[in-house]
Amino acid sequence: MSDPVLRLAGVQKVYKKGEPGEVHVLRGADLSVRRGEIVALVAPSGAGKSTLLHIAGLLDIADAGTVEIAGEALQDKPDRRRTAVRRDSVGFVYQFHHLLPEFTALENIVLPQLANGTARATAEDRARSLLNSVGIGERAGHRPAAMSGGEQQRVAFCRAMANTPKLLLADEPTGNLDPATSDRVFDALVTLVRDTGLSALIATHNLELAGRMDRILRLEDGHLTEA
Repeated sequence: MSDPVLRLAGVQKVYKKGEPGEVHVLRGADLSVRRGEIVALVAPSGAGKSTLLHIAGLLDIADAGTVEIAGEALQDKPDRRRTAVRRDSVGFVYQFHHLLPEFTALENIVLPQLANGTARATAEDRARSLLNSVGIGERAGHRPAAMSGGEQQRVAFCRAMANTPKLLLADEPTGNLDPATSDRVFDALVTLVRDTGLSALIATHNLELAGRMDRILRLEDGHLTEA
């Protein structure tokens, strides 16, 4: 069995530390996600799933515990190293696509590659390949306003995959879509993950979608349990 791409051990997060009414969002959360595995994260609203994803993706710092990506412990590493790992190894997808409206679908996927030092021709080839893989290659030259919600979210998936991350973190990636579109978009996401062999942790309220992933983790009262 391969080593985890993502491992959290004993992760704690408290807001308003030391003040009356402090909130213990995570109380020693443990999880691991292996290469090629798609794991669902299910939680009630306000339970802390976004906080957990931000800590896993090095956007936030836990108050205690260990965060490892590809075997490297990053909890106490300096900001420069955390930023480098986040840029090179982690892709993010959110409920809203956050595409840059003045750029085309292709350009939205090319830009993060250029920022990472990839040659433009190589970046454009990869962008076209990713768009084709999720079934919207013909929309490469369209700006977000000229695309449907499902198409925009598929572009967001491709952008998250642009720099070939090891780990994909998604926070309610189909939450703004109708059920039929949600199914198509989720299928596109799974295809991307399976074809590239990366790992994915996907937060969702949709129990039907969660049931189609490899495992389900539930976050309640600051703890993670296997469903």
